[in-house]
Amino acid sequence: MKRKYFGTDGIRGEYENSIMTNSFSRRLGKAVGQWILESKTNPKVVIGRDTRESGILICRAFAEGLSVAGILNVVDLGILPTPAVAVYVRNISADLGVVITASHNPAKDNGIKFFDSRGVKLRDSVEVRIEEILETIQKMDTVGRGNLQTSEEGAGAYLNLLQPILQGYSLRGVKIVLDASHGATFKTSTALLNYFDADLIIAGNNPNGRNINEGIGSQHPEHLASLVKSNAAHLGIAHDGDGDRVLFCDENGDVLHGDVLLALLAKHALEVGNLVKNTLVATVQSNLGLDRALEAAGGRLIRTPIGDRYVLNEMLKFGYNLGGESSGHIIYADVNPTGDGLLAALLVLKIMLKAQKPLSELKHCMLLMPQMTGAVQVQQKPALETLPGIQSVLDNLKEEMGTKGRVLLRYSGTEPIIRLLIEGEDVDQVRDWYQTLEYEVKNQLS
Repeated sequence: MKRKYFGTDGIRGEYENSIMTNSFSRRLGKAVGQWILESKTNPKVVIGRDTRESGILICRAFAEGLSVAGILNVVDLGILPTPAVAVYVRNISADLGVVITASHNPAKDNGIKFFDSRGVKLRDSVEVRIEEILETIQKMDTVGRGNLQTSEEGAGAYLNLLQPILQGYSLRGVKIVLDASHGATFKTSTALLNYFDADLIIAGNNPNGRNINEGIGSQHPEHLASLVKSNAAHLGIAHDGDGDRVLFCDENGDVLHGDVLLALLAKHALEVGNLVKNTLVATVQSNLGLDRALEAAGGRLIRTPIGDRYVLNEMLKFGYNLGGESSGHIIYADVNPTGDGLLAALLVLKIMLKAQKPLSELKHCMLLMPQMTGAVQVQQKPALETLPGIQSVLDNLKEEMGTKGRVLLRYSGTEPIIRLLIEGEDVDQVRDWYQTLEYEVKNQLS
């Protein structure tokens, strides 16, 4: 099912210099409204957004489209982390959650993503159906502000859900650098960590609409590491713009790889008997060392295509409760069935408090294997199985690697590039394998 507008996480682009315009948002709102009305009567929609200055304009345009379609019960939650919107959808039994955000992208970008009534991202087939309706809708002029009701209850519902995770614990004396990336978490994460008496050094909590993710947040771990070291903090926690991912650094300012975070959470869940079917779900991007760490602990890793939505689909299909991406999207479905940076932070803090060990010690829960990644510009994107030269190289590499390495070759869904990944036990061997594959890919596709 090929989609024209939706990517792996909603629709995204530079505001007013791409598809992401007020006019498009208005048309999309009408299309989404018509789709909901195919199966619902008097549906309820909630909308949250991050701190970008374009967010309120897109929100109003989208709500206008909904009103034209006939949807009048629309709640504006204001600035709120993406996972908090998912929580509120379930709390009030809404039919759809909408988040206006471009996540970790710069302030000039914006986007729209959706949650169904379960607080789960929409299926591919639903996005295809919305696009089909969208293509029938012509340009719409401004039709007023739509029927937006405002509510400030979203943050409270979210924090009330997460608070029990650290119930009975105190963070008094734990010095934490919290970097909110001038994004949607600048109030919620601060509030909950303060509730547990953490000694907080706060960064990225002064959004002005134009500074989200600017040299700060999970995309710029060097800033977090510097603050941790200069303040002699016990750890650092950084969010992205909408709060659905998290990044950690230990007391030495060393950044934890996302797969190490997954290993830490999964191995602890195994130890306490709380990893359903002893299974962690991650994507094809995760390091081979994660498989080995889980196997050594008595668990297993299942891989999905890239995108936290595909991780969650696998989790829901088989009842698994923990999964995520090496980018820092962590899903703990027992609490919230979507990537949730604050939830992941609380889980890690709980492990630290129980073990009475610093992150610099806990991070040795897995050994990252040498890896090389890169991208090659392509003119076209023919099916790889139709390219015998590339297939021959892939077959030879896989035979040579056996169980001691891994190769991944895939086209980008949004750019004219093909991505390469090679892993193995020896860094020099990995480099040779990578160069062999890169040469053939350039020869065939550049």
